This record gives sequence, C-alpha cells and structure tokens, in this order.
Amino acid sequence: MLLLTDPQDKETVLALYMNQRWWPVEDVIKTADPSRDGLISVQTFGERIVLFVLNYIIFGMPEGNSANGAFFLPHSATECAKILWRNGEAVAFYSVKMKGSLCDGTTSHCYLLPVLDTIFVQRKYRRGGLGMKMLRDFCQSFKTKDALGISCPISAAMYQVCLKYLQTYPEEQKRLWEVEAPGDWSQRVNIWLKIQMESSPSGRRGIHS
Repeated sequence: MLLLTDPQDKETVLALYMNQRWWPVEDVIKTADPSRDGLISVQTFGERIVLFVLNYIIFGMPEGNSANGAFFLPHSATECAKILWRNGEAVAFYSVKMKGSLCDGTTSHCYLLPVLDTIFVQRKYRRGGLGMKMLRDFCQSFKTKDALGISCPISAAMYQVCLKYLQTYPEEQKRLWEVEAPGDWSQRVNIWLKIQMESSPSGRRGIHS
C-alpha cells in the first residue's frame, strides 16, 4: 500500500493508493452501506484497510498520541477487532487478544484469558460514551468467562472509562484485570481494586511521594 504524505509534514498522510487510484484518508473510513451501523466485526480485506487507517494513520499520526506512549502497531491479519460505525463513518474500534493466541511472533507463550488490547475513538467523537459502549460490548462478548483483561499499561482516560463502567455495572468489578502478557495470576491487577486504592488518601500519598 502506498501512502501520500504532506510535503510540509511527513507524519501526516493525505491519501492511500488502492485499486489503481488515490483515496483521501477521510474517504477510506466512510461507507454508503446503511447496514454498517454500530459495532461490526472486522472480517473482510476492506475492513482491515479501515482498521489500519483508524489505528495507524488517524490515531498514530494526526492525533499525535505516540507522544503519550500510546502508539499502536498495525494489527495482524488474524487480529480480532470490531469497528464502530456511525452515520456512514468508522469512528472508533477495539481489538482483542483471544485466549490461546500467541503473545507475539518471538515466543510460544499464549494468552491465558481474553484481553482488550487496543481501543480508540476519533477525537471529534470523544466524550460521547463510545469508550464505555465498546468496553460493555467486550465484556458481553465473553459473558461466561470469570476473568477478562485489559492490556497494561492502561491510560488515564481509559481508567476513567473503567471507573464509570464498573460503577454502572458493579457485577463486573471482580472480572476486569489489568494484565501483562500472557496474563497469569502474577501478571494481573484487579482494576476496581487498583482504582479504589489509588483514590484513597493513603494511595494518593503513595502515588505522589
């Protein structure tokens, strides 16, 4: 895939070359298909392209999140992901490392539980509850699992999403863990417990000391 970048800013991608023509980035993430609404699993090659644009181009470059240490690498062809469509546009996505999938290409270790690996909402669509909507969808997709993970480190914004979610659905407080791969018990921290500890007076003193 060829990328056309801004001559004045090499980190800004203006267009992608596909099917023998150039496509503006904003056109790649749009659809005229009215059935594309809400969260839809990524299955086709075209949906993989949309995922790549959301993850690597819109998130990684123009919105400048790499400076905050939250840069995401392009997803593999087998990565499980869902794109959130709204009014004909792909506005957000999340991806999951499935239990039993390899942690990376250099080890034989496999994930021991489903893990919410990446989650992103375009800046103009933030503060609208989409992060919580995707977290709810992730948890509902694995109703029978006793433990679910979110990849470490969790950003401050995502902690706020988790706090609101766990206050709204207290039955999930024992299920959600911040995990390092592959996610055995020594690599898990209960998110609700961590939030409670860090919000206590002694926890705040420990953080800022």
